[in-house]
Amino acid sequence: MIAAAGGALVAAGQTAASAFGMSTAPTAEESYAKLAASAMLPVSETRTGDPTAPAVTSAIGGEQLSSTGAVSSLDPGAKVDVANLTKAARLGEKAAEEEETTGAALSHGAPQAVVYDGTTYAMPTRGQFTSGFGGRWGVTHYGIDLAAPIGTPIYALTDGVVEKAGPASGFGMWVVLKHTDGTSSVYGHINRAFVEVGQKVRAGDEIAEVGNRGQSTGPHLHFEVWEPDGSKINPLPWLSERGIDVTGPAKSEAESEAGSGADDSSRA
Repeated sequence: MIAAAGGALVAAGQTAASAFGMSTAPTAEESYAKLAASAMLPVSETRTGDPTAPAVTSAIGGEQLSSTGAVSSLDPGAKVDVANLTKAARLGEKAAEEEETTGAALSHGAPQAVVYDGTTYAMPTRGQFTSGFGGRWGVTHYGIDLAAPIGTPIYALTDGVVEKAGPASGFGMWVVLKHTDGTSSVYGHINRAFVEVGQKVRAGDEIAEVGNRGQSTGPHLHFEVWEPDGSKINPLPWLSERGIDVTGPAKSEAESEAGSGADDSSRA
């Protein structure tokens, strides 16, 4: 009320001065009175600004921002750099994943493990290659033989489920694994099986040990690969395609370990 009264007195004085042709500059007290009077106006009485007036920026320097807020695109060189970095990161992640899976496959003692098309494969045993796939002694030899001393660990070729584990005609004892791609791997003439039917195994898990049971002329692993339809294929090119070479330098250590404990002349 005091501020309003002060404002009224100032207005009256200005009116009188104007009537006598006098012009007066507002004093500090008068300016304070105007400010106080304006602050007491109801909010509903405020008026919108002139629609033709320039827009008021909301922050210092706001007038420098683009109205669309668009960010300039990367130049071609920067795009290439980003693409290369992204590719390198993906390759690094893939390499780390492969190292982890092969490391797990090797943890039980498999001599070699590789990743092929996203699937891990392990060499089935430390043994010396002695016989291949094909005709022999008037019959067909449907697998390959890897000679090794009795008790040498046998490893799962890749992830799968145990279909057979125990006695088998001709093999004495065997293990058969069914894999996720529909193929099966066969491990014959084993001494003991460490798995049972229905058990899930991972690449490189120890599933059996080399033996000399059944129709065998010496301790070795007889290894076969079956297609999903049951047909038996040559394991050598199939393994080689996946990076497993049972006849190459990776066998040098196994050959020295096998030594005189393996009969190289013939394997059933």
